[in-house]
Amino acid sequence: MKKKILVVDDEISICLLLENFLSQDYEVVSINNGLEALKWLENNLPDLILSDIQMPEMDGYQFLSNVRSRGFTKHTPFIMLSARSESKERIKCYKLGAQDYLTKPFNPEELEELVKKNLFPIHYAIEW
Repeated sequence: MKKKILVVDDEISICLLLENFLSQDYEVVSINNGLEALKWLENNLPDLILSDIQMPEMDGYQFLSNVRSRGFTKHTPFIMLSARSESKERIKCYKLGAQDYLTKPFNPEELEELVKKNLFPIHYAIEW
């Protein structure tokens, strides 16, 4: 069974790009805002979440905080995607509970490595 990745981004082009890139190895579900993603999480449990920061209705910070406050998703690996490259933005995300932070535009190979690192941490370390 393929691991499930939830992608949350208001830019449809980013969602399509991530679906196209990741769907060969993973089941990818794309949702265009944080509120809808929280509703989806009420009945679903992904293995990894990728989320943008700048979104309408609920930004990525609020979404991440909500994910971390829920019992079932409290420990779900979370990677932030953002056009913001400042260190303070990454630090804020780490403090809220994100495992990783990737700046847009991103290198697909780097994304692939971050996804593997978060989905298969022990296996990934053994391959070193």
